[in-house]
Amino acid sequence: MSLRRFILKRILSLIPIMFGVSVITFGLFHLTPGDPVSQLVALNPDVSPAEEEQLRRRWGLSGPVWEQYLTWVSNVLVGDFGQELRTGREVSGIIATRLPETIALGLFGWVFALVIAIPTGIYAAVKKDQLGDTVSRFIALSGISIPNFWLGLMLILIFSLYLGLFPVLAPSRLPLYHPEMLWYLILPGITIGTAAAASIMRVMRTSMAEELNKEYVTAARAKGLPERQVILKHVLRNSLISVVTLAATLTAGIVAGSVVVEVVFNWPGLGYEFINAINQREINIVMAITLFTGLFVILANLAADIIYAILDPRIRYD
Repeated sequence: MSLRRFILKRILSLIPIMFGVSVITFGLFHLTPGDPVSQLVALNPDVSPAEEEQLRRRWGLSGPVWEQYLTWVSNVLVGDFGQELRTGREVSGIIATRLPETIALGLFGWVFALVIAIPTGIYAAVKKDQLGDTVSRFIALSGISIPNFWLGLMLILIFSLYLGLFPVLAPSRLPLYHPEMLWYLILPGITIGTAAAASIMRVMRTSMAEELNKEYVTAARAKGLPERQVILKHVLRNSLISVVTLAATLTAGIVAGSVVVEVVFNWPGLGYEFINAINQREINIVMAITLFTGLFVILANLAADIIYAILDPRIRYD
């Protein structure tokens, strides 16, 4: 199977997945008690039942769930994600405003994870069963075990309050690419990338250790190739297949973790907006962010499949 046909096949498989994500999310949201109209009525008991029903009809909340879903999905297919029910703001505008902050935070997390995990995993595999390997495994287990909200609070306490190296709150009214904003993103980036770095480091170490014991490595050494070339040119390439697969699955963890991290650091991204939308029962915002998050995770897995097929062409025929 050619690489182009392999990619096309994977893209077509995304359609039913996205449909399933939208159906499950929409259904679960409606299974929870309450809606925006109920909250408004609770805050204003003078609203009559007739006015309450009028609000439900105006906001499209009066029909059965399946009818509301069909209306919503038909609008999404033409690029209309609806409005925020309380303020009338366009949901697409909210997403466009919040998206750059979330992307910047995710990139910081990924850069931290990869810069730490890959060199450390290589070192641990080369120094297998030595002190460096033991220390790296302890650090990896600690990184996986520590909750990111607790880690974020500890980083704020130590590096912001005690040492004063980072601001406690994000600088306001500054562009995202401003040096002060980028400096502030270091702590949230470390918080969101620690668990991913720990997982990638463990897989990198295990994969490298397995590859180092294979016959082609022995043959390369017998030919007189430098050890550095054997590791970086031959062993590392084959070891990255497992790392790429894991990195795609960890994308979901980074996206999900951004919700908590953005609240801890008061970072105005999609995660922060998502929590507010859930509290206010803003279904259009919740659905739009959920759909976007699902799409992001699916595209990350698609990218992993493509890279996997490039690194190991045999996967195209499975």
